Amino acid sequence: MTKQAPQPAQSWDPKDYAAKAGFVAELGAPVLALLDPQPHERILDLGCGDGVLTKRLAALAASVVALDSSPEQVAAARASGLDAREGSGEALSFDAEFDAVFSNAALHWMPDADAVIAGIRRALKPGGRFVAEFGGGDNCAAVRTALHQAMSARGHDPQRLDPWYFPTAQDYRAKLESHGFIVTHIELFDRPTPLPGDIDGWLDVFAGTFFAVLNDEECAAARADIAQRLRPTLTDENGQWIADYVRLRLAAHLPG
Repeated sequence: MTKQAPQPAQSWDPKDYAAKAGFVAELGAPVLALLDPQPHERILDLGCGDGVLTKRLAALAASVVALDSSPEQVAAARASGLDAREGSGEALSFDAEFDAVFSNAALHWMPDADAVIAGIRRALKPGGRFVAEFGGGDNCAAVRTALHQAMSARGHDPQRLDPWYFPTAQDYRAKLESHGFIVTHIELFDRPTPLPGDIDGWLDVFAGTFFAVLNDEECAAARADIAQRLRPTLTDENGQWIADYVRLRLAAHLPG
């Protein structure tokens, strides 16, 4: 049997991310409010990215550790003065260290949800809480479908290239409860999200694993194909691109 090639790794460019995906931190305000960080608390920001939202968190809590798997994003977060560390959310090594774990727009990049939740549980003190928002359910369904169609048309298995994990509220609640969390809030909701540019900028930042298997000519053709497929449904009458985001927002805690 031929061994299947591993999934390409997603790469991150902090400058590109800031220019084309700055809305991620801006739209994180509601989940930060749900966390309600306190001045005495030590908090882990899981999947901190470039640290823009983490800076707001750090201004409210006593101590914040920022963690991300991208060395480039960690470097950007450190440059802003944060205690930022490189590491995988699927292999957390903290032990009863935090009052809360916070995560915005990151958990859908971590497909081994049970490993993530188990690590979060270990990282929390008794009674500690977990507050997060990430892609859920049919997040970016139209974009994802177009990507899969474009890859299939070029002879590639889109399932192997797809890096995302978008659970339903019911599925994620069951996982949290199986790890001993008490869920106090969980909701799945549509959040159509205007993009700062066209769909090509979104693909630049978030869809790297798909295009990594294509040469330059194939990549240009695939991007044009995807834009053509999506333009009728993801642009408004003024030509503004609006991504079909669906978010899963939750708050849970451990027994005291």
